[in-house]
Amino acid sequence: MSEKLQLTKNDRQKVWLRSTFLQGSWNYERMQNLGWAYSMVPAIKRLYTSKEDRAAALERHMEFFNTHPYVASPILGVTLALEEERARGAEIDDAAIQGVKIGMMGPLAGIGDPVFWFTVRPILGALGASLALSGNIMGPIIFFVLWNLIRMAFQWYTQELGYRAGSEITKNMSGGILQDITKGASILGMFILAVLVQRWVSIKFAFNVSEVQLDEKAYIHWDQLPEGWEGIREAFAQVGSGLSQTPTKVTSFQDNLDSLIPGLMGLLLTFLCMWLLKKKVSPITIILALFVVGILAHVAGIM
Repeated sequence: MSEKLQLTKNDRQKVWLRSTFLQGSWNYERMQNLGWAYSMVPAIKRLYTSKEDRAAALERHMEFFNTHPYVASPILGVTLALEEERARGAEIDDAAIQGVKIGMMGPLAGIGDPVFWFTVRPILGALGASLALSGNIMGPIIFFVLWNLIRMAFQWYTQELGYRAGSEITKNMSGGILQDITKGASILGMFILAVLVQRWVSIKFAFNVSEVQLDEKAYIHWDQLPEGWEGIREAFAQVGSGLSQTPTKVTSFQDNLDSLIPGLMGLLLTFLCMWLLKKKVSPITIILALFVVGILAHVAGIM
């Protein structure tokens, strides 16, 4: 093989674009292997000329593969470098290439969830939802555009990082950098989720705990106010002086909760859902239970 045999930037860009469909043919036996093989096709066509070599290369990339779809990119980059060296004549067998893939996909999978699912997406989702709730059409557009820009930029640059580092990148897997990144991303993700709980999880109780009759001088006597604008002015003045608008003081259960810890019940509900998920309760079951409890509580006048 020629020593000048090398993947062009255009070849690597084709692999990068194809990697978007990594889970397009996900299966229970080998999971992302079909999407992985599909991504490698442009590189295989560039590096190998004979039909037999291309078939063999495609076959070795049909083995089991599974990781977070976005952090597969550095593994793709390393694999591209190994395939390039093999096509040039280096003694790199199928087991070595598969071993690098298996060795990297586990540690990197632990980074993908806290970084993308638990940090980046909630932040962008909260931004887009806030705009959408105010009636701004840019809310969903900003979420869609920013999410895909971040995702695709990350995939391209990490693929290039893996390609340039080649097999040397596997030496870093034995250090603690991946553990530090995972821990930091998890802490940041949990912080963001805690902020979102107070904002998006709302429980309002509708029943009252007390109703006290006020003294005659403690509330506004609406029937004794002058008519017209003078009566309105007088009502505002009495409210400003601290008089109640009703002859009774009603204290609701929700008022007591808010005076202690605002958002307490939303936080407790979140902890309950987390505990149920830890006990392997199906998310669908939890969602249906929340619907049923919410409807029954509303009918009963509790919420």
